[in-house]
Amino acid sequence: MDDSRSAIRAARLFDGERAHNGPVLVLVEDGRITDVDLTGANPPEGVPLTDLGDATLLPGLIDAHSHLAFEAGGATEHQMCHDDDATVLGRMREHAARALRAGITTVRDLGDRGYLSLRLREEFAEGGMGPRIVAAGPPLTRTRGHCWYLGGEADGADEAVAAVADRAGHGVDLVKIMATGGMSTTGSDPGGSQYTLAELRAVTEAAHGRGLPVVAHAHAAAGIADAVAAGADGVEHCTFMTPKGVRLDPATVDAMAAAGTFVGCTVVKPRAGMPDEVLRTIEPYWENQAYMHRRGVRVVCCTDAGINAHKPHDVLPTDLVYFASQVATNTEALTSVTSLAAASCGLAGRKGRVAPGHDADLLAVAGNPVHDLGALSRVRAVLRAGRRVAGVLPQGDVVLPEAGVSGAGGHR
Repeated sequence: MDDSRSAIRAARLFDGERAHNGPVLVLVEDGRITDVDLTGANPPEGVPLTDLGDATLLPGLIDAHSHLAFEAGGATEHQMCHDDDATVLGRMREHAARALRAGITTVRDLGDRGYLSLRLREEFAEGGMGPRIVAAGPPLTRTRGHCWYLGGEADGADEAVAAVADRAGHGVDLVKIMATGGMSTTGSDPGGSQYTLAELRAVTEAAHGRGLPVVAHAHAAAGIADAVAAGADGVEHCTFMTPKGVRLDPATVDAMAAAGTFVGCTVVKPRAGMPDEVLRTIEPYWENQAYMHRRGVRVVCCTDAGINAHKPHDVLPTDLVYFASQVATNTEALTSVTSLAAASCGLAGRKGRVAPGHDADLLAVAGNPVHDLGALSRVRAVLRAGRRVAGVLPQGDVVLPEAGVSGAGGHR
């Protein structure tokens, strides 16, 4: 028996773009998918089979906006200013493991301290079992600007361009810039811009010249428009705050659709006890996300995991339910956290699809998420590069080699 080869069977498939009813057989070799059979065929002789029974197989989920260094419900500013690297890194390992157990096999970390997400990325690459990490490192921000405590302060075009070069030297996967203020930093104004159009353009040109995409955190309408005009590849939050409240700018939306700009729709739900100024943004925020989606903007459901007590690092499956209720169909929602999210993270062709040549990052759930997105929380199995990392398989199945979240396993 060849231990490098395996087969997984399930009753249904969502392949990252469309659903397929009837049995599916996925063949895996050396952590990558070699074939997807929808005819009901048996695996080749000698290839071990895991039959998941009445389950739906889909690509591992991708959270395109997370902060592994942030402890949900923790005192973020204090922790980032006072906890040592070992403490923060230990917390990040726990958060990555929690995400993986929920079927989140890829995490894009959009803001850490001291490039710790790169250290964790390399730790997994060298043998630890964890999600694929796409790392931005410390985000660029003004002195004492939004998330200043992560160490990315840079004022003016020259400092910002030098910061891009520093990140490239560390080996980041992308550059994150705080185009506007934010809601989670003391004294920051989410409705105010932090960088000019010229400064944003200097950053995007410097990053693109090094082969790095740029995503811009932006709540204010002016900051969103400037980020798009500067050539940012993605805009996170995209709230469209103005002095008169949340007001969408159709011209900016059309410019994003034409440019193929990704919008990171960080899910926020109205809750009792929220400040009035936040509650006033939520209804128009969702109306605007739905409008952008209808206009052809590539809207990706993501979480901002770690940012507050309601954002644990396994929250994506439940956030997706709310996203679908406000923005998209169930199928479109599933696409937004699989193949579309993979494209937004620069991983199209490797992640987000159940297709030959893609990594065997797979999630199996009880039920059919195309009909009921709540099925995503009924995890039957999670596979990372073809190795089972979590989940309960039906009794009597041939079980794939198991690897705990801190055990050996390849990073892809």
